[in-house]
Amino acid sequence: MNTGNLRKRIAVIGAGFSGLSAAAYAAKSGNEVHVFEKHDRPGGRARQFVTDEGYVFDMGPSWYWMPDIIEDFFADFDCKTSDFFSLVSLDPQFEMVFSKEKVSVPENNEEIRKLFENIEPGAARQYDKFMKSAQFKYEVGMKEFVKKPCYSWFEFASLKIAGSTLKLDLLSNFRTYVSGYFTDPKLKSLMEFPVIFLGASPKQIPALYSLMNYGGYVLGTKYPMGGFYQLVLAMKKVAEKQGVHFHFNHDVQKINIEKGKAASLTIDGENYEFDAIIASSDYHHTETLIPKSLRNYDKAYWETRTFAPSCLIYYLGIKGKIPHLKHHTLFFENELDNHIDCIYKNKKWPSKPLFYVCCPSKTDPDVAPEGCENLFLLLPLAPGIYDDEQVREKYLTEMLERIEKHTVETDIISRIDYKKSYCVSDFISDYNAYQGNAYGLSNTLSQTAVLKPKIRNKKITNLFYTGQLTVPGPGVPPSVISGKIVAAEVSKLKIK
Repeated sequence: MNTGNLRKRIAVIGAGFSGLSAAAYAAKSGNEVHVFEKHDRPGGRARQFVTDEGYVFDMGPSWYWMPDIIEDFFADFDCKTSDFFSLVSLDPQFEMVFSKEKVSVPENNEEIRKLFENIEPGAARQYDKFMKSAQFKYEVGMKEFVKKPCYSWFEFASLKIAGSTLKLDLLSNFRTYVSGYFTDPKLKSLMEFPVIFLGASPKQIPALYSLMNYGGYVLGTKYPMGGFYQLVLAMKKVAEKQGVHFHFNHDVQKINIEKGKAASLTIDGENYEFDAIIASSDYHHTETLIPKSLRNYDKAYWETRTFAPSCLIYYLGIKGKIPHLKHHTLFFENELDNHIDCIYKNKKWPSKPLFYVCCPSKTDPDVAPEGCENLFLLLPLAPGIYDDEQVREKYLTEMLERIEKHTVETDIISRIDYKKSYCVSDFISDYNAYQGNAYGLSNTLSQTAVLKPKIRNKKITNLFYTGQLTVPGPGVPPSVISGKIVAAEVSKLKIK
């Protein structure tokens, strides 16, 4: 019998962030690693496409937060992000549009303090207190808490984590927590909005996730020149340097089980044998590739989970410039709770939606033809909701009208040079995403750590899962960490 430290032949299903990370770490441990990706390029939800007109669109992530966590990945391979791409700090980091005014969050932390003080007397001091606590949560949460495989609560018994339980505010909800620091509605919105990325109402998210505010506001909002896809390409290069083999346009149809082990993958009618399999693909979809009796979770389990939103996305090329639009803009003229209720309670298209606009051409001239703008519009939606071109167009018109009002521009719609929509049904067809979710499971207390879907199949000893539906959760940095966690677990696996 071979021991766990001998060379294994490992398959990774999917080349998203968690798959790229898992592949790189598994190969670094001396294994033969093959990545199978159904699309023609790596990245998963973070793919990029270029139009005939010359627009370069990142399809998914656009907020480069927690740069130190991403830097840690490259440091593990004796390199750094600057070896692959140039990171710039955005100033302002973003702008938030309210019904009667707008607030721009500056790059400099001292300027953020002044902004808060101008909005609410005494808020600068409260901001300092909030961020001091958030920094502690970040250092324990992102450096210790999220790095556990989460088989058992005993993993969190270390002195640093166990002794920090109260200070981590796991049992407080984020909304109540924020209200303990600020009273002005605008400041509350500024502090609450980052947890939207975690896929639940601020009333349902543990206050632990104030670490997001520190990872964003204090560490700053960055942008990789050339687009977010530069991070994907950089991680692929790191993986290839470790010897990883990539196979694109290879869609896995079945995981074949023999004597309690995943013996091979069926791809385009051919079987490929492996010692272990890491699934970076959608967790629910992955389990449909094995017999029902061997799945970790049944249909009822998935139906009772709280999923993060899906979304309506528009990729727009605009002729001419839009002078008063920032790189990141959040349109919060309407009530956050009304929109959230449409996602989690009523599961319908919102009547008064909030949405987000990214205009990377403000920072990067190479993502649009000269004199033009590149727009990425995102409106969060309930997963599983019905979408068609007619309803997509209805919301596009509303979003563009609100952008026109904000920027004092009256002809953006008539200047559309390129247009592509992406919604619930596309997430399902492209990524096999359960109910078309865009961000994975919500980070509610009942779906945190050990309570998330397990990273290892309970009945198939050499089948592992990674990505946003397992630990540590949704987001780019957590997905990168997820890959590292699962690669470490596979390295312990003993093979015959």
